[in-house]
Amino acid sequence: MKNDETGEFELVLGNKQLLSGFFIVVILFAVFFVMGYIVGRNSTPATQLAAARDAPAGGGAPNARPQASSGTAAAPQNLPAPADPSLANPAGEPQPATQPAQSPPPRTEAPAPAAPAPPEQTAEGTYLQVVSVGAHDAELLARTLKDKGFPSSTSPAPNGKTTRVLVGPYADLSALGKAKVELENLGFHPIVKR
Repeated sequence: MKNDETGEFELVLGNKQLLSGFFIVVILFAVFFVMGYIVGRNSTPATQLAAARDAPAGGGAPNARPQASSGTAAAPQNLPAPADPSLANPAGEPQPATQPAQSPPPRTEAPAPAAPAPPEQTAEGTYLQVVSVGAHDAELLARTLKDKGFPSSTSPAPNGKTTRVLVGPYADLSALGKAKVELENLGFHPIVKR
């Protein structure tokens, strides 16, 4: 309604309009919830793969991080101090004592990095390529698939940058189809390779 004295409009909402607005908001929340559920449900295999990749090979603590190699030591980061001391510590809290940077220990001749393992000889038959990832991740996934009963192996990808995880060889199509269905149930999308 237009107010003649001030020229402003006044909006009056009845119960019908308020309830309609409420139900529209509820429907929108329901749609977003369902979409989030579907996305979360479809991303589960990726998180399982990440958990398998992060799990230690020796069966130690699940949250353990790999240790640095014995020949190298992790050097602390030295960050430059800001020119204005008030910016470095605005709350006036005590600063931890810093130590001067130490020179790294003299390096001895490090052994040459181990050459990548030669690709396993592939028998005749049809394979299922599960993924093509870095060598370390491919070894972990191949070991996990072997533990689940799949005949898995690794081989370098044609691009030379990644390593393929292959399941097989399968001589007949029924065994190949059964393995493909089982891998799809685990969340993978295998590709048939001859």
